Amino acid sequence: MFAARLPHRAVVLAMALASGTAVAGQLDYTAYAGIEHTDNVNLSASQPVSQNILSPGINFSFLQQGSTIQANIVGALEYRHFMSNAFDNQTVAQLNGRLNWTVLPQRLDFTAEDFAGVQPLSTLSSNTPANQQQTNVVTLGPTLYFRLGNTVHGQGELRYIGSDASRTKEFNSSRGLAALRLIKDLNPTDQLSLNLESQHVNYAERVIQGSAGYLNPNYNGNAVYVRYLSQLAHLDIDVAAGWSQLVFHGAPNETSPLLRLTVGWQASPYSNFSISGARQYSDATQELMLPTAQRLVDVAAASGYAGPGSGGISTGDSVINQQVYLDQRVEATYTFTAARFNLTLSPLYGKRSYPNAVSFDQTERGVSGGINYKLTNRLSFLASADVRRLTYRTLQRRDRVSAYEVGLNAVQTRHWSYQLSLTHRERSSNASDAGYRENGIYFGVSYRR
Repeated sequence: MFAARLPHRAVVLAMALASGTAVAGQLDYTAYAGIEHTDNVNLSASQPVSQNILSPGINFSFLQQGSTIQANIVGALEYRHFMSNAFDNQTVAQLNGRLNWTVLPQRLDFTAEDFAGVQPLSTLSSNTPANQQQTNVVTLGPTLYFRLGNTVHGQGELRYIGSDASRTKEFNSSRGLAALRLIKDLNPTDQLSLNLESQHVNYAERVIQGSAGYLNPNYNGNAVYVRYLSQLAHLDIDVAAGWSQLVFHGAPNETSPLLRLTVGWQASPYSNFSISGARQYSDATQELMLPTAQRLVDVAAASGYAGPGSGGISTGDSVINQQVYLDQRVEATYTFTAARFNLTLSPLYGKRSYPNAVSFDQTERGVSGGINYKLTNRLSFLASADVRRLTYRTLQRRDRVSAYEVGLNAVQTRHWSYQLSLTHRERSSNASDAGYRENGIYFGVSYRR
């Protein structure tokens, strides 16, 4: 069980940031404790087990914007005590941290980043405590800046990237990344760049070939693309187009066009629209470094609702393995923010194709949303929903997964608040015994610094 195994590199980075910059930086935290009752903690179709779960924890943020050290950390630590011993107790952590050291101003930086979280052992199985593990990705290296003229400049990057999982050992890898970027300032708001990237990926446990196809061959990844950035008063555009190649050590090579697009539009002081899309090669390590929206959690957070535990530590939906996939994805988000009412709505479509392990091929369609309505100055009603349809094309399996939550958040003082929520989760599937239904109720108290 991963209960006692926290991501050591995440903890090291958090300690380094806190100890090295705590004097000048701003540290905020929220300590909380709550109790949850669930009528199906094992998410079983036929033999549900009721359980009470006690979950104290703390979430924190640290921000430092100095001339030499810049740091930005958001993290959480939570202990889960299963009071009737249905599962082993767990200690889980989540961290998204970045530390930048300006060695020579406008010439040389050294950057360290850490991404820790909780991910499933298998996305085909129910999200029970037995199907969870701690993951961690760390990256560090220098960035050199140079100028070729008044409007042309560039940067060279070298990065070491290490990934590990507490239970899925074939995910563990070491990789080196080199990048060269030439940037042309078109005007004060627009920028055009040529980007060359190359990385070498080496897995700790390597299997050349098995019954399911090629399993975790090491590979080199190369990409060349042009990127255009525009930052206007109410419109942001980020678009990249080019070509990418994967050279496997023991499997056929793969090539594909590379496309990325992000557009953000502030339609009014209250309304914002954004759309993002991509066609690119990726794997679990890169996905965890650049996390896509965790729909239920992020939408709820955007609406001001932290959900059960108030720590925001949830299990992601990444397929934790060594396999590279072609990621084709588009997602849109609408947010409305007013004095008493906030709304977020986000539909998405995604398709993953695994060239060396087709059994993981999947298509995803979904929509998520959240609201926050202020009943009084101290009492808010909050709700969130997430509905997804997953099709595993090779396995001919179809799942429908949904999660709904409503709750109240009462603020007693500037420091103390209380949360009460009701949850309902379910999955229907054409796979035998893969469906379940679960209802839960949570009450918690939190102290904010």
